[in-house]
Amino acid sequence: MLHLYRVPLVLFGLALLGLLLLYQGLGELKPWADWQWMDVVGEGGTALMATIWLLQILSSRPRGRVTALLGLGLAGVALGGTADCLDEFFRLQADASWDNWLESALGPLGMLTLTAGLYFWRQEQFSLNEQLLKRERLFRDHRAFDRITQLANAEYLQQQVALERAARPQAPCSLILLDIDRFHAINRAYGHGEGDRLLQAISHLLLLNLGNDDLLCRYAGDRFAILLPGTDHAAAGRIASHLRNVVGQLAWHTRQQGIRLHLGARVVSAEMAGDVASQLAALNAALEPAMPLQAQAA
Repeated sequence: MLHLYRVPLVLFGLALLGLLLLYQGLGELKPWADWQWMDVVGEGGTALMATIWLLQILSSRPRGRVTALLGLGLAGVALGGTADCLDEFFRLQADASWDNWLESALGPLGMLTLTAGLYFWRQEQFSLNEQLLKRERLFRDHRAFDRITQLANAEYLQQQVALERAARPQAPCSLILLDIDRFHAINRAYGHGEGDRLLQAISHLLLLNLGNDDLLCRYAGDRFAILLPGTDHAAAGRIASHLRNVVGQLAWHTRQQGIRLHLGARVVSAEMAGDVASQLAALNAALEPAMPLQAQAA
């Protein structure tokens, strides 16, 4: 990704070259015996490490405010360390003060900018972690996931229902079962690869519309199960209606035939009561009537 930052890197290189020419033009090279090697190693090492960190940041992050602040901060630290290091090689006039101003400005300004970048990076990580929390339950057991959607399976769902009841026996807990209308017709008409792509897209869409504590699973085939801890039947019904509308607004474009499929979904919900397997069987039975799949040319 360094090619994305070609111009900033060229400017950074020119700034380093400018510092060298500035000290060389306004100062006098010290004799070898007067070089303070401990200072050279310490100050030069700071500049070198800041430059390495700068290259690592730019090679691993996309453009944006966080990357710009981190890059500017590390560049300032590197230039400040370079100015400190060059001071060990060149003797300046006794009344020269520009080098002190340069060294005092570049390093602290770089650290201040770097701190701002780290702050916004922290905020960025909070946002990413919030999305990952929606799959946190699944990460507890990597064996119980579906290879296509990377969601938990039905067995894992039942385990989590049991754990939820044991942890909060008095709190409401609901289940939602969502079925994609005539999904088998999509597999038959456009192939299983297209069907897998559609399942992945719907799983991502559902995750974006669920809370952090909710658990989304691929229950079976084209059916998704959703565990809603702390949610009563009325609230689960509203969520189910919202999810049905969200899926219904998805216009799916097939990869090869160029057909746009207007999808529908059937959703049922119930507050958990009694045996989990019986509850799931009842929800499954409620989804049995099929609805027609509408398709039109793109």
